[in-house]
Amino acid sequence: MTRGSFRAEDGTQLAYSDEGSGLPVLCLAGLTRDGRDFDYLARHIRDSVRLIRLDSRGRGASGRADPETYTVAQEAQDALALLDHLGIARAAIIGSSRGGLLAMVMAAIAPSRIAGICFNDVGPALEKEGLARIGTYLGVKPAVRTLEEVVDRSPAANPGFRNVPALRWEEETVRHFIQTEDGLDLPYDPALRIGFDRAMTGPLADAWPLFEGCAGMPLALIRGANSDLLTLETAREMQRHSPGLIRAEVPNRGHIPFLDEPEALEAIHMWLDKCMAAQEKDPA
Repeated sequence: MTRGSFRAEDGTQLAYSDEGSGLPVLCLAGLTRDGRDFDYLARHIRDSVRLIRLDSRGRGASGRADPETYTVAQEAQDALALLDHLGIARAAIIGSSRGGLLAMVMAAIAPSRIAGICFNDVGPALEKEGLARIGTYLGVKPAVRTLEEVVDRSPAANPGFRNVPALRWEEETVRHFIQTEDGLDLPYDPALRIGFDRAMTGPLADAWPLFEGCAGMPLALIRGANSDLLTLETAREMQRHSPGLIRAEVPNRGHIPFLDEPEALEAIHMWLDKCMAAQEKDPA
């Protein structure tokens, strides 16, 4: 695996990882997450694709930026800049939560660069209930002081997740918190909350036109069966808009599935096959 970084147009240092060969697959994580979110999936697909993971500005190993730039529009431009940096003309995208919104914007502004999109528990309509739950912890350091305490509380703190082994909660905890001498810290800029709070004050944006703009490319949707952010009705409506959509419901998962569940992997492999076939038919 190659770990690298580059500077966005405004000078923000952005970190990424790049491994494997074949179809370029760009992984974009959720609001407070980073490229490590795809570690579980990587174990299953990195031998068959070129797996690229971006830490969006203010997350993970990437630099913090002006909070006014923590927007879907800017982060989509950053992702396209990474493709430019790597000399990649076209890539398939796996977008978890906010990462799926970035993918839709990328498809709108640079459709020729996108070979397909796999949405992980996200779509063009999101539920305020789920967003409000995210708002309860966004930018807030845990009251507990150790990673071990977070692990113990994880089952109760993650609604919709059932039958998750304790080892998985341990893996999750070290990805989402940093142990310091003074307690736990966050692996992202707490200023992400500024834009989030601003967006929550008004009606949620209608992203259906963005989703409809993805028509014609290979699409997949992974949904946690217990998700409070993406309803089953919205998932079905997405499939009505795009009949070729590959869709998987992952039992015992809320927002967001880990992507190594059997249902998720089956859908992702089917989607990758379609992306590769489309790429061979019309290479960039």
